[in-house]
Amino acid sequence: MGPYAGFERRVMGTLDALPSRIAVVPGGCGTGRTALLNRLRDRIGRGATQYIDVERCATTPERFFDAVTAASPFPSPGRERTYTNAREAFDALLRFFDTARAPGGGPCTFLLDEVLELRTFESFPGLRHVLRDLLDGLASSPNRFVLTTRYVSRTHRLLRDATSRFEVMHLPAMSVADVTEVLAPAFNGYEQTPTDDRDFLGRTVQALADGRVAYVRAIGETMVQMGRGADPISALAALLSPGAELDRWCRFCYELRLHRARGYGALKAILDILAEEEPLTLTEISLRLRRTPGSTKDYLSWLEDVDLVTSRAKRYSFTDPLLRLWVRLHCRPTPPAEDEIAREVQHYTVARVPHVSEPEPALAYASVDATPDERKGWGIIEID
Repeated sequence: MGPYAGFERRVMGTLDALPSRIAVVPGGCGTGRTALLNRLRDRIGRGATQYIDVERCATTPERFFDAVTAASPFPSPGRERTYTNAREAFDALLRFFDTARAPGGGPCTFLLDEVLELRTFESFPGLRHVLRDLLDGLASSPNRFVLTTRYVSRTHRLLRDATSRFEVMHLPAMSVADVTEVLAPAFNGYEQTPTDDRDFLGRTVQALADGRVAYVRAIGETMVQMGRGADPISALAALLSPGAELDRWCRFCYELRLHRARGYGALKAILDILAEEEPLTLTEISLRLRRTPGSTKDYLSWLEDVDLVTSRAKRYSFTDPLLRLWVRLHCRPTPPAEDEIAREVQHYTVARVPHVSEPEPALAYASVDATPDERKGWGIIEID
């Protein structure tokens, strides 16, 4: 079934409606947006769908049009090169989205991954309002569309005045049951795992990973690789070591979002401040930043724009708690030592998963023949 089977059915419901609605799926890094589109493509049929990774091929409007139409399975009178400049190329793209048809002449489905990356075209003449023009074009098309983006705040702002055909659908965080299901293949379906141990594993990994599927899979795979006596907390520490998978993943998300915002250096400073302590008010941040409340407010709004921070009751904190842990460890002059990583992961775990301090039975992994002496209580990382 998969952890997002229910959500996938909801998206299919928007496509099958008469008239069809356009599903817009925003979500943070690692939440499974691309995987969702790939499953939809398989479910609908590759002959009737086209997946487009906008982020990878949005160079110039002309080259983007050529790349999309060259890779398309759809015949359309709108795919010929009839443009002489960037504006005409973008208009040709909109005509292609409108006139393309699936085999048999019915409507086809376009799956546009990271659709907001098309705003890079706004630097070309005549394309100042490219995203608004795109939405207008899609809204009037008989074809079906699913759009994804990593930018939640920008999505809501963009669609504020859009037609009712657009439906924003947030990917839910993985539940404990979802996590347990995703981890099952790594542990041979829990054949030798007592129910209490299996549930404890699901609760712990769900909390550590903040319900993000990419983090869940990384922790589970690393536990299996570590072998005897492995636990989610030790796996997370290994994944955050310099050069390890989550170190690279968090670095990518951190830099990408900062480069899509304004005020790069000041924004990094605020993230450093929030990594030390959160949540904080505007006044508390401005005092530590040594900037005026007015300028600090601007910086915070730019961080909110790319979903790096969230404001609740006028207090700011990281949107992704695991990214905050990464900033604490890696945004410093020298790489963290092993004992420093272990200590920070331990503090993170106690804050996120209070029950780890209680004695719990060790997991009986089908793939790991651990003796009782090799099994250790979760929540304890030895630091020399």
